[in-house]
Amino acid sequence: MKAPLPDNEIDRLTALYSLDILDTAPEQDFDDIVALASNVCGTPMSLVTLVDTDRQWFKARVGCDEAETDRESSFCAHAILGRDLLVVPDATKDPRFADNPQVDCADGIRFYAGAPLVTTEGYALGTLCVVDDTPRRLDVEQLQALRALARQVTSQMELRRHAVALASTTARLQELERRKDDLTSLVGGDLRAPLHLIEAYLTNLGDTGRHDADMADLVARAAAGHIRGFLDLMHHLTSMAEAGFGGEGLHMRQIDLTRITQRAVEAVRPIAASKHIWILNQAGGPALPIIADPVRLEQVLTHLLFAAVKYTPAGGRVRVGTDLEAGPAVHLDDMDLPDGMRPELFPHLYYGAIANPATVPGPDHGLAVAKRILDAHHATVALSDRPGDGTSLHVVFPSADLSAAATLDDLIAA
Repeated sequence: MKAPLPDNEIDRLTALYSLDILDTAPEQDFDDIVALASNVCGTPMSLVTLVDTDRQWFKARVGCDEAETDRESSFCAHAILGRDLLVVPDATKDPRFADNPQVDCADGIRFYAGAPLVTTEGYALGTLCVVDDTPRRLDVEQLQALRALARQVTSQMELRRHAVALASTTARLQELERRKDDLTSLVGGDLRAPLHLIEAYLTNLGDTGRHDADMADLVARAAAGHIRGFLDLMHHLTSMAEAGFGGEGLHMRQIDLTRITQRAVEAVRPIAASKHIWILNQAGGPALPIIADPVRLEQVLTHLLFAAVKYTPAGGRVRVGTDLEAGPAVHLDDMDLPDGMRPELFPHLYYGAIANPATVPGPDHGLAVAKRILDAHHATVALSDRPGDGTSLHVVFPSADLSAAATLDDLIAA
């Protein structure tokens, strides 16, 4: 049975295309997620699928050789119609899929579970799905982990788009500063005298109501002699307007760092549980107000926690807390195991996010993106690694200016 189109199909496709991810090269961050999903759910196949107009394309895949399949026979086209998991224990007994060519064949699909990749705007772009050629069911822990991993996929895609947008905004601001310097030089140099002359002529005309032929002749000759300068002036003003227009910046407002950190911990906890990793949540206590983009910051903190879980051996321990240091801070400790085993988080954080994040296209691109978002929040990042203690990551934010925030609230309410 062919899946009907979602009611918001046009907007959904617009959101998908805005990510600029279709037909891009494989990335280790997404490959790690499908590998973990397959391992957690015990299935031979796992895919990150993006549902296009007439196809489903695979951003990451394990146990599958094809890069895409047609949308008409796609299980994921059905999954994106909802907001929660679509689980098909035995496709041969489901009227939606029993006659599907991917089912009605030897070694065809029997089991499918897909978690929709829902953006922060509410558009389901595709799924993180696991597939088997044997009927089966998933337990509650596996279902929760699949949902949490799907949220990681969506966060990764959105953070990448946002990092590109921030880079574009930075470039526009730099261009704006350059234009301002050029404009200052232009107006403060050759055009100062003719501008004063034009001002004097217009002032005299307004005061007396009489046309001064001699002064008008001077204005005409000054304008003719500096026509190139006036055109440059108009060009700079237009360019400054264009440089400062558009773009996707951070939507900053006052938030509670403690609460955002707690939300990130709960988002990753099901994934940690699937690897028998204990997350000690010490992100409690008093509120720590900061100025931040709540959506992007939560995605960044979630990704950092996910990285800790991903690079920690099964049975490990991760500690998360918030406190007031030089400013409101969140700290993440990936602790050594009692038997001497060490987590592998430090080199990934150091080389992916600290040492040279702007030029890292490979395995830790997601960490480089997270660091750029933190930089945009003017956060200070400190990293340490000591045998016996493990890896420690501290992120310190500027304190919120409460008086300024209150004034802003008053203006909004007015």
